[in-house]
Amino acid sequence: MSALESLRRLTPQQRNTVIASYLGWTLDAFDFFILVFVLKYIAEEFHTDVPAVSVAIFLTLAMRALGALIFGLAADRYGRRITLMADVLLYSLFEFLTGFSTGLTMFLVLRALYGIAMGGEWGVGASLVMETVPEESRGIVSGILQAGYPSGYLIASIVFFLLFPVIGWRGMFFVGAVPALLVLYIRRNVEESPAFLKRQAKGRRPFLTVLRENIPLFIWAVLLMTAFNFFSHGTQDIYPTFLETQRNYSSYTVGAIAIAYNIGAICGGLFFGALSQRIGRKKAIVIAALIAVPVAPLWAYASGPMLLAIGAFLMQFFVQGAWGIVPVHLNELSPDEVRGTFPGFAYQLGNLLASGNATLQAGLAARWDGDYAYALLIVAAVVALIVAALASFGYEKKDVRFGTEEAEEPHGAMRI
Repeated sequence: MSALESLRRLTPQQRNTVIASYLGWTLDAFDFFILVFVLKYIAEEFHTDVPAVSVAIFLTLAMRALGALIFGLAADRYGRRITLMADVLLYSLFEFLTGFSTGLTMFLVLRALYGIAMGGEWGVGASLVMETVPEESRGIVSGILQAGYPSGYLIASIVFFLLFPVIGWRGMFFVGAVPALLVLYIRRNVEESPAFLKRQAKGRRPFLTVLRENIPLFIWAVLLMTAFNFFSHGTQDIYPTFLETQRNYSSYTVGAIAIAYNIGAICGGLFFGALSQRIGRKKAIVIAALIAVPVAPLWAYASGPMLLAIGAFLMQFFVQGAWGIVPVHLNELSPDEVRGTFPGFAYQLGNLLASGNATLQAGLAARWDGDYAYALLIVAAVVALIVAALASFGYEKKDVRFGTEEAEEPHGAMRI
């Protein structure tokens, strides 16, 4: 069955769930990526430098692990739907309040609080979707869900391109309160996960009990997500600063290039998500990660904005292509009892371990006389190889049926 055919067979309720979770991650990412476009301008207003402001990215990423645990446990206890609604309201609130920051300290505190709320959205939304759609649709739906991340980046790019000269960096964060309206859609159109309702009837064991039975899987998942987060954030977070600072491009040029590479990211996530349904999750990840390596020099060293846009389009096609498989891969590997917590917590712990990426790359660039291109290239090439290696020698349970003995069994041995 083709990817499009599997989408056409979704029921209206299943489509609503996909749309809601996609929009939740899109708008969450939009709120996050607003910051990467305005680091320089915040530094100027608060009379500091870009590395100091980039600590906000570190705090946001680091606190996402706490949010994944809190909201994941709530989702496993109270349900995916109500937890997702609460999470969307909170991240929208903290985003809005960021625009009122009176100094760097207040700004950093609010970004840390935003990080907690941001950390809960992906795991809860992904479990809700994957437990709702049929097995044959999971690959393409995974690509759609993960495409929400570059979709949010794309929206932030467009808003920066069109509105920043008028509303400034504070106005960008005020616009970031719009996602709160999504709660109305979820409340009206989305039902609870069928797998969660079935699990509630059976009862459930504590998260730590289930986790102890799956320690090898969990450690591997965290390591994989660490590499994946270095892969994505290492190619995204400092890239606009590279274009602004090293290449001295205007906000319009930076915004235009960002639009191009986020279109590439969306296409990549959809393509490799669908491909994984045919060839398997691991193979699709390995292919995407390895092809990113020879693309990296064009992405970092192209001579003009047009070639840089082409290189960035290709780079994000493969980076987010690999990422497009992550929602389905982690949810299929997760034990049934803790699917609201396990995927998101593993993902966000990886974020925590990779949360120093922006500060690391900014520091490396400063050490190398402002050479952001070299810092970007080194990180991207190294972590692409690590992602491919970890995925290749890891686990896979493609098309496992949720709520069955197969899904319940401990994952103590790798399936190569």
